[in-house]
Amino acid sequence: MSEHALDVGLADFPQHVLEESKHRPVVVDFWAPWCGPCKALKPILEKLAAEYGGKFLLAKINADENQELAARYGVRGIPSVKAFIDGEQFDEFSGALPEGEVRAFLDRLVPGPADEVRLQAADARMAGDLSGALQLLAEASKIDPGHIGVRLDAAEIMLDLNEADEARRLIGSMPDDTDPRVPQLKARLQFMGTAGEDEAALSARVAANGDDLEARLKLANLYVAQAQYEAGMDQLLEIVRRDRGFEDDVGRKTLLSVFNLLGGGELVTRYRRLLASALN
Repeated sequence: MSEHALDVGLADFPQHVLEESKHRPVVVDFWAPWCGPCKALKPILEKLAAEYGGKFLLAKINADENQELAARYGVRGIPSVKAFIDGEQFDEFSGALPEGEVRAFLDRLVPGPADEVRLQAADARMAGDLSGALQLLAEASKIDPGHIGVRLDAAEIMLDLNEADEARRLIGSMPDDTDPRVPQLKARLQFMGTAGEDEAALSARVAANGDDLEARLKLANLYVAQAQYEAGMDQLLEIVRRDRGFEDDVGRKTLLSVFNLLGGGELVTRYRRLLASALN
């Protein structure tokens, strides 16, 4: 047995799974002695735990002896493998997969060389160096051309730079269920497509005439496309306040689209209240 694989039960689950997953991924294998597929999967997991050299911990749980844990995490059949990161379940699969598919599963959990460069790109982006971030993401893409996260990071920056065509190329025909960010980025692209003018020109129009609701709407769409959600929603609220009937209540309808894009949270709750107040 590898030093990076151990048997875990109810008593030490919090320590060896939940707490340890805050430092590295923990892969939990729910198995049972009578389970034939478990006997095929278990040596694969143990081999890969040794090969990956501590990049993840393999925690093996006898489901028969730990039925409370199995029920808590929705184990309906075994083998059942669940990955934990930062104290939360992150991914899972069921059944005895071949080694190649298990390795692919692990590679989604364990940071590789491309992920390390991607983190550097994230730091550059946070510092406002978008050009440097894109250069680092290009390096990460060379290391791992199929890395979805790298492509989506680059698409986000391109949207921030109003480069809709390049963002669209990066997202391509990527299905929405590939990553939670995909539908959000596609929605931002749609907002950008309805803006039509640059921010300076639209801002000048609004400053010159506060009742230029067409400019306000385009400016709102542009702000949302750039992920400046508060600024965009402020413009949409102003449209509702000034003319509820403008373009068939487009201010309210677009605000609802932004709420759907954001999916919830304190910001959405606050602007829902502001919208309700504007409608009264």
